Amino acid sequence: MNKNILITGGAGFIGSHVVRLFVTKYPNYKIVNLDALTYAGNLENLKDIDQSPNYYFEKVNILDADKIESVFKKHGITDVIHLAAESHVDRSIVSPLDFVYTNIIGTVNLLNVARHLWKEDYSNHLFYHVSTDEVYGALGKEGLFTETTPYHPNSPYSASKASSDHFVRAYAETYHMQTVISNCSNNYGPFHFPEKLIPLFINNIITKKPLPVYGDGLYTRDWLFVKDHALAIDLVFHQGKVDDTYNIGGFNEWTNIDLIKLLCKLMDEKLNRAPCESEQLITYVKDRPGHDRRYAIDATKINKELGWHPTVTFEQGLAETIDWFLANQEWLNNITSGAYANYYESMYTNR
Repeated sequence: MNKNILITGGAGFIGSHVVRLFVTKYPNYKIVNLDALTYAGNLENLKDIDQSPNYYFEKVNILDADKIESVFKKHGITDVIHLAAESHVDRSIVSPLDFVYTNIIGTVNLLNVARHLWKEDYSNHLFYHVSTDEVYGALGKEGLFTETTPYHPNSPYSASKASSDHFVRAYAETYHMQTVISNCSNNYGPFHFPEKLIPLFINNIITKKPLPVYGDGLYTRDWLFVKDHALAIDLVFHQGKVDDTYNIGGFNEWTNIDLIKLLCKLMDEKLNRAPCESEQLITYVKDRPGHDRRYAIDATKINKELGWHPTVTFEQGLAETIDWFLANQEWLNNITSGAYANYYESMYTNR
C-alpha cells in the first residue's frame, strides 16, 4: 500500500536519518518533511536526497495549525511520524515555555488536524509519536526502564515530552485514533547538532577548547546509534502493535567521564596527537539543576516482538561518528558560528 507520510522535524538530527531511510527504502511512498528550520534544523543534512522524486519539504512550524492542515490536504497525508521537538535539557531550564509550546501544543495541533481529516476511517492511518526515556525520570545503580515504568519527569524538557506522550495516548483512547509511541535513549551519530555531549566534545577536541563536564562526571546514559534508531522506527511504524509503546535503547551504558575519555583516546589517535593529550582539556563545571543520575532502557520488547537489535557496537558507532565529523568540518563550522556560538558562551563560560 502506498503511503503519504508526514515526518515532522525531518531536518533535525534524528529526523534527517529517518527521512533519508524512508525516501531511499520506500520509493513508492511520498515522504513530506515538515520542519520550522529553527536553530537545530538544517536542510544540509538532506542534500544527498533532496532531489528524490518522492521527497517533499514544507517549512512549517507545528504551532501553526492552519498551515499543518494545508500540508495534510496538499499532500494527502495518510500517516505521521512525529519527531519535531525542543530537545535540549539545558535550554529547557533557561526557557521552559518554549518546550511547552513546541512539545505539547505542537503535538496537540498535529493530533487535532489528523483527527479532523482522518475521522472517516482511522484504521488506514497511523500517528507515530517519537519520545524519550527521560520521561521515566532517573534510575538508581540497578534496574532498567521498561514500557510500564511510571512516568517521573525531572526537567522541563522531560515534563513536556511526558505530557505529549499522554496526549497521544488520550487521543487514541478518546477518539480511537491509531497511535504508537517509542521512547529512545541518548542518540549519537552523523549530523548531530553540536550542543549535545558527543558532537560538542568532538568539536572542542578538534579546536582544543575545554571539555566541560557536569558535576563529578559519573552521570550514566544508554547510548543508541542514530542509524539503528532509524531502523527501529521503520520497524515500529510498519510492524508495531497499534496503541502500544516500544522502548528503543542501545544496551550500552556509559558514565559521562568514561565516555569522554574514550572519545579523547579515539580523537587523539585520529588526529595523530600524543596519548592522553585531549584528556588535559577536561574541565569540571557546576552541575545543572535537576540532573538525572542514570538512564538505562530495557529494549527486550522490541527485540522479541520485532527482531530489532543494535547493528554496531558503541566503539564502532563512535568511530564512524568521529570520522564523519572530521570529514565534514565545513558543516560543523557553519553550525558552530553565529547564534550557536553565543549560546555556547552563555551556557558554559564561568560555570
